[in-house]
Amino acid sequence: MKEAVSNYFRKRRFWFFTNFMHQAVPNNRSVKILDIGGTQQYWQKMGFIMGPQTEIILLNLYKNEVNEPGFTSIVGDACNLTGINDQSFDIVFSNSVIEHLYTKGQQQKMANEVARVGKSYFIQTPNKYFPIEPHWLFPLFQFLPFALQVFLTQHFTLGNIKKANSKEAAINLVKEVRLLSKKEFTFLFNDAKIYKEKILGVTKSFTAYKIANKE
Repeated sequence: MKEAVSNYFRKRRFWFFTNFMHQAVPNNRSVKILDIGGTQQYWQKMGFIMGPQTEIILLNLYKNEVNEPGFTSIVGDACNLTGINDQSFDIVFSNSVIEHLYTKGQQQKMANEVARVGKSYFIQTPNKYFPIEPHWLFPLFQFLPFALQVFLTQHFTLGNIKKANSKEAAINLVKEVRLLSKKEFTFLFNDAKIYKEKILGVTKSFTAYKIANKE
């Protein structure tokens, strides 16, 4: 049930992305996409049809397996894309990554790099104020005292987070996730529009999207 609901929202969001992509890269010309934190399997699961001139670069902290034409995996840091030229990608895409950067400063660095290397971008993140925390899948987990978050993470498997094997590991897991409010997310991507993904009238996640200025 949980996976079915997640897939429904991913596919609905991806439908929005494909419409965005056709506006950002009109006339079916070649398109070069940087996917920060993505996998080949994600694009395939979404039913994305690779055009003959479509190139998707998957950037992660570790090498990903790719076995289909058009996909390339590279190792890199979303907060420091040194070696990638300004405006070298038609689109920068990222799904639920920016909340995993530990600090506000790191999140700002990623936002700056996205705007630098991409002509257009499409960046999604969960809403801090959605009542079910999206990783632990525990009601209001993000607002519990830090010590209680660590205790629960150390002693229980909750949602997508497996029980940590030590207190230090639990602390690291809790510190890694810094959810963003709409105000914070808008500040990071202040030249973008914000798409709100809702469930039962409550905003579940935000997507900052910007289409390059046309000459």
